[in-house]
Amino acid sequence: MHYRKLGNTGLIVSELALGTMQFGGKMNMGNLGQQDTTRMVKAALDRGINFIDTADVYSLGESETLVGNALKGLRQEIVLATKVRLPMSGNFNHSGATRVNILREVEDSLKRLQTDYIDLYQVHGWDSNTPLEETLRTLDDLVRQGKVRYIGLSNLMSWQAATALMLQERLGLEKYVTAQMYYSLVGRSLEYEFQSFAAYHHLGILVWSPLAGGFLTGKYSRANPSPAGTRFGEAGAFVPFDREMGYRVVEVLKQVAARHGTNPAAVALAWVLGRPAVSSVIIAARKVEQLEQNIGAADLRLSDDDVRLLDAASDPGIPYPKWMVLQLDTAEDPRSKILYPERYADGGPWKDLRGGR
Repeated sequence: MHYRKLGNTGLIVSELALGTMQFGGKMNMGNLGQQDTTRMVKAALDRGINFIDTADVYSLGESETLVGNALKGLRQEIVLATKVRLPMSGNFNHSGATRVNILREVEDSLKRLQTDYIDLYQVHGWDSNTPLEETLRTLDDLVRQGKVRYIGLSNLMSWQAATALMLQERLGLEKYVTAQMYYSLVGRSLEYEFQSFAAYHHLGILVWSPLAGGFLTGKYSRANPSPAGTRFGEAGAFVPFDREMGYRVVEVLKQVAARHGTNPAAVALAWVLGRPAVSSVIIAARKVEQLEQNIGAADLRLSDDDVRLLDAASDPGIPYPKWMVLQLDTAEDPRSKILYPERYADGGPWKDLRGGR
């Protein structure tokens, strides 16, 4: 296992984290009970994973309870992350990033996880019904009380995350250190703006669903679509993508995997691990054998040719305004070539759209 800093903090985490949405039976995402959860957690720790990510809403608290039981006697050895924001009951005040809900949910999470602090507490999404300052001041209070060590955001747009960081800076509040975001070979929208935003602000990206709900394991093809009962069959629609492009990506994944004597999932994970601003990639499995295969990505080093093949197969194109930013900053500005010649060793990161001018 290899390790990285958690965003711009001094905390060190494994570059692969154990996801826990499959623990518990109320989300139909794995239905793993206590025995299987404990076995999965132990297997992850034995392979060097020291970072576990869960959420209050995963099976409505059941996942946190199972994880807490599995970590008895081991809590001080790992970095534990959970989330708050999504509905936990039919009561509308048991939802959102309000002061009332956050203070209630952090206490409930602490009890379920059987701990007196949470290493990383993440807001699960933007709350358009609550003043942002209310949310940020509440999170700051939790850090100052010692119940939370660091705070993170999840599933925000760039302007939302930028607004939050600006407000935290202006008010002298604890700042977000991580962003848990979806990113995969068939879902590269993060590269439009958010990835460069995160890198500029030293915000560590925690990647969820790097295998696109299981599609990038290579088990599915045009002739063999996902059957009911599989993780992708149940969750695939949650991470939508162009299916035809997806099949092309899987074909390249199999080609690269054959070169390295490994499996497509490990290649897909290794690609994500090589992307900018990534602190850790969250992996999940229903069986220990699947977890072991995924962990193999930590030791896989893709060649430049491998990466070019994967990039080409999954290329989503460059939307505006990113193409204009690249045109002006990397193609037309002569200072970039002087200051960063290594970026232009193979022709440059962006083709000059001016043609022969």
